[in-house]
Amino acid sequence: QVQLVESGGGLVQAGGSLRLSCAASGRTSTYCTMAWFRQAPGKEREFVGGVAWSGDIINYADCVKDRFTISRDTAKTTVYLQMNSLKPEDTAIYYCAAIPSITTVISTTSDTYRYWGQGTQVTVSS
Repeated sequence: QVQLVESGGGLVQAGGSLRLSCAASGRTSTYCTMAWFRQAPGKEREFVGGVAWSGDIINYADCVKDRFTISRDTAKTTVYLQMNSLKPEDTAIYYCAAIPSITTVISTTSDTYRYWGQGTQVTVSS
């Protein structure tokens, strides 16, 4: 089993920045797609960004692609989400997710992913 643990959430003012981390442990594999999702109160869980196992193929939701950056460390056991120019509408619980995959296709559908972290709260004040 793979365990995912998110960290780095918190309270920031609009326009500020946060960097979220997702650390993977357990029976991890190099060939794994990892992604970030978020869920705000009263809304469906939505895709934020994802990175394929290679670390070079990345996909973002249109609403964040100019502000957020996803990356993966050399060992491919930690994924980061750098969030800049945060807006109040970015307030949500952010989840890390993973699915074994040898492809470079990144799914934007939450039920595709097999492993999930517990989430970290991001709150952006106006």
